[in-house]
Amino acid sequence: MSINQRNSTVTIDDLALHVVESGPPGGRPFLFLHGWPESWRTWLGVMEAADAGPPEARIIAIDLPGIGESTGVAGRGSKLRLAETVHALVRYLDLTGLTLVGHDAGGMAAYAYLRRFDDVERVVIMNTVIPGIDPWNEVLRNPYIWHFGLHAVPDLPETLVRGRQAEYFDYFYDVLSADPGRISAASRAAHAAAYGDDAALTAGFDLYRAFPQDASDNAAFAEAGAVDIPLLYVRGDREGGDIDAYARGFRDAGVKNLTTATVPDAGHFAQEEQPADVWRIIHDFAHSTAN
Repeated sequence: MSINQRNSTVTIDDLALHVVESGPPGGRPFLFLHGWPESWRTWLGVMEAADAGPPEARIIAIDLPGIGESTGVAGRGSKLRLAETVHALVRYLDLTGLTLVGHDAGGMAAYAYLRRFDDVERVVIMNTVIPGIDPWNEVLRNPYIWHFGLHAVPDLPETLVRGRQAEYFDYFYDVLSADPGRISAASRAAHAAAYGDDAALTAGFDLYRAFPQDASDNAAFAEAGAVDIPLLYVRGDREGGDIDAYARGFRDAGVKNLTTATVPDAGHFAQEEQPADVWRIIHDFAHSTAN
């Protein structure tokens, strides 16, 4: 199906953010942040699932700074700086009763938002580990997570991937998905195009280069005290990893109101593999925690 898609550009300081919306402008807002190697397009199936239901949700997806049709540099990949940019967008759009959803690196930014700002009603974090929060060190020791190290090297990944974005990204879609065929050729092409130039490649790899700073920021948040904002942590049931270990990490870091969920028959890219299930989980969480 197709959606009634609205595109705009929002200027925040020296950034220009590409914003894509669907659903009624006055509906309950859901703001989606993508990860690597993705663009706003990763949420299209979720937007379609939301659009197929009652007209109650305003769905907003963005390209992260420097990626896709968004331009500028936001803190060299720092998730706290990204959270500050998202906060400025939330204020610009005058979003109230917001559900903030982040996948992969977008989930890391959503966590920073949860800890830094109190104007979000609830947060959903999908398919990611949070720098500095258990099981962070266990993930870093996993030899199958080799790309964390490679992507953190200055300049080298750009040199290796330049001109081969589609082939390189395909490796991750194929290895990390329960069924790679669910990530369509159109989606893969859109994501590759979103990282088509050197500036976009660097913006993507900077998300990894910022991990030490992210871990330091998250340690400071944990020391500052607990947070009551409801958090839903979601993983595909075929991704691997013990979701209970992630839950313990969040609670130990001071997240007091935590719920977990798994997406059936999905791997790392759950929102593209099972978009209707992902929307159902997010929608139900939002309704269960509504004020």
